[in-house]
Amino acid sequence: MKLSRKSDYALRALMTLVERFGKGPVSIRELAEKNDIPRGFLEHIMLDLKSQGIVNSIAGRIGGFVLARSPAEITMGQIVRHFDGLLAPIGCVSVSSHESCSQEAICRFRRVLLDIRNYTAQKMDAATLEQVYGSAPVTQEEVFSSVFIGGDGI
Repeated sequence: MKLSRKSDYALRALMTLVERFGKGPVSIRELAEKNDIPRGFLEHIMLDLKSQGIVNSIAGRIGGFVLARSPAEITMGQIVRHFDGLLAPIGCVSVSSHESCSQEAICRFRRVLLDIRNYTAQKMDAATLEQVYGSAPVTQEEVFSSVFIGGDGI
């Protein structure tokens, strides 16, 4: 699974709103600059999040965006599903965008892909914005762990 730019940018902006939760609005300019997101693209993302009831906008010179709900009530799964549609790595194990395959009845590796879908969904649905914000950033050592170095395409 690979997140779309929209999901990535939405989650970046939302982390800033979690950081500032209860402290007033954050301007679109500040959200864009702090998170290295093109402002025009971010405006569309934020309006989309507003239509979903994730954020509210406050008009005016000192306006901007705030979370519409507590960060403990919003999950990564909600955000990613909204922008990307599905969490399944392949269509034959997707519920919302199922794509039939002639090999479904005999496919051996489909089980692994179904397990990946289920694990990903469980992790994303359990990961509230509050929890994610409270966790430590990933280090380079974790990304390039020798345990996974032999796996091409990771």
